[in-house]
Amino acid sequence: MYWITMIISFCFLGLLYFARKEETGQGTASVLKPFYKIAMYLYKKTCRHFPKLFSSPQVEKDLVQLHPGESRECLKTQYYVRKTALCMAVILAGTLFGAACRFSAQEKIILGEDGAIHRLNYQEGEREINVAADYGQQQMDFRVKIEPRLLPEAEIEALTEELRARLPEYILGRNESLGCVTEDLVLREHYGEFPVFVKWESSSPGSLSDTGQVFTIEDEEDVIIKAYLSYGGYEQTEELHVRLMPQQLTEEEERYRQMEELLIRSQSDSVREAEWRLPASWQGEEIQWRQIVEDNSLLMWAGTLVVSVLVFIFLDKDLHEQLEKRKKSLRREYPEIVHKLVLFVGAGMTIRGAFQKIAGDYEVKRRNGGRFSPAYEEMLYTCRELYSGISEGLSYEHFGKRTGLQEYVKLSALLAQNLKRGNSTLMERLREEAEKSAEERLQQSKKMGEEAGTKLLVPMVLMLVVVMAIIMLPAFSNM
Repeated sequence: MYWITMIISFCFLGLLYFARKEETGQGTASVLKPFYKIAMYLYKKTCRHFPKLFSSPQVEKDLVQLHPGESRECLKTQYYVRKTALCMAVILAGTLFGAACRFSAQEKIILGEDGAIHRLNYQEGEREINVAADYGQQQMDFRVKIEPRLLPEAEIEALTEELRARLPEYILGRNESLGCVTEDLVLREHYGEFPVFVKWESSSPGSLSDTGQVFTIEDEEDVIIKAYLSYGGYEQTEELHVRLMPQQLTEEEERYRQMEELLIRSQSDSVREAEWRLPASWQGEEIQWRQIVEDNSLLMWAGTLVVSVLVFIFLDKDLHEQLEKRKKSLRREYPEIVHKLVLFVGAGMTIRGAFQKIAGDYEVKRRNGGRFSPAYEEMLYTCRELYSGISEGLSYEHFGKRTGLQEYVKLSALLAQNLKRGNSTLMERLREEAEKSAEERLQQSKKMGEEAGTKLLVPMVLMLVVVMAIIMLPAFSNM
């Protein structure tokens, strides 16, 4: 993972050096400026050699409709540079996080190359690590507990009579009774909430260790385990009789159990030493130990690449969704615009005057903090075309084409036709269009209401389940 991080970092720094003279747009966050410079540099180089790589007719069409009047090439450049910059930022951030994850995993390694593990002192407590033993052609994984280095003195605490009576059931573990023990016993220093210290001693450590580990035996064996109980100044000893039964294991399970016993005995022999050196060989075979730590750095880096690709792909989808929202807003505002035209034209205004009046009122509201409206923005743009000298009929045609909706195309054709032919039925046609658009808006509102009711069905069912649970649970609890 470190090599991947170094390669990507050097590539990033190299690209940043070559792209140092590139300009970034205003409003770009300081953190993202280096990525925008590199993205602009790569975009220019790529378009020079592979012009079709950054070319999508649908994307270009959506951009032109979302930003009418702006240069198609400029919009395309800004969009692809932004998308490339975001992907590069994701890759670099994910790579650095992966390296940090790798470093964190390496920090957890406490097993030295010589097989030695440094013990903590008694106050710092114990640790657990995963180790793997490469033995011959096999690999065995173990989770070992590294006990702290014992202090010279040992203070023993007492047990109450209640704990003494419950000891047989506490130490059983997965065994049915102390008269038939095949699994490890639970021999701990503390049990439950009792503030009592317990020290165990086995009469046969080779068969049953002081920690409750049951070793492999061939015949039944009776073992006495002593519990030294202490609490304050009160001390007492309890003897428990245990009968060990041989356990039927497969060859692989037997080998694993023997290796596990070897680890336990090795730690027991070195518990008073500062280091625990793991066994170097077993049955004439050399053992290579290595610690198992969770290292997700490569997985995180791979996930970063996937995320960057998804960002690159779904930004196009997001762009198209923005266009669809714009179209919905245009359809929603169409009846209002037609009604205003009918009102102003009916009051004696010309089409041009009514158009400019509607757009001017919107511009004043926007300056005072009013909401943004794509339809009125298009009307403002049409008014600017009229001021710049473009003919009135052509401006109306541009207005319909920029919206990309049939309703506005029909309205613009109606207005342009009135200029060319002097249509005397303009008011009647506008009223018909206003009534028709109002009816369509009413139908659309009903459809949206039905869709909202369908979406609310699942939350309502969940609320019903919660209410039923609140009502029924107290009733059942009182039965």
